[in-house]
Amino acid sequence: MLKYIKKGGKNVIHNLVGNCPVCGDDMIITELKCPSCETTISGKFKLDKFSRLKKEHLEFIEVFVKSRGNIKEVERELGISYPTVRNKLDEVIHALGHDIEQSPDDEMAEKRKEVLTRLESGEISAAEAVEQLGEI
Repeated sequence: MLKYIKKGGKNVIHNLVGNCPVCGDDMIITELKCPSCETTISGKFKLDKFSRLKKEHLEFIEVFVKSRGNIKEVERELGISYPTVRNKLDEVIHALGHDIEQSPDDEMAEKRKEVLTRLESGEISAAEAVEQLGEI
């Protein structure tokens, strides 16, 4: 939803704000107006979930959809790593009000990360890390 404001004889378009900047509650739309024919509809209209997303979430979704969900393409276009793509996707899922379930791949990645963290901190040797990674 866009808002038109005349400024110097030109229509200036502002992005819709989905959440109240004061209290954070969901905003509602009370008027819709056609910029061409000036038809106006008044009432109380709810915003959809996507209208409440942050700009960076919407930009990520656009790239994700354009890439048809191909994470390698998203990585390439945004110049970010696979884990960062997954994290951004999880952020969007959470922002849309859904719980994020861990997949078996997520659990394995977490276990690998734990082993590498322990290796980095000196808790285990490289040989122990290789052995533990082989068991995952």
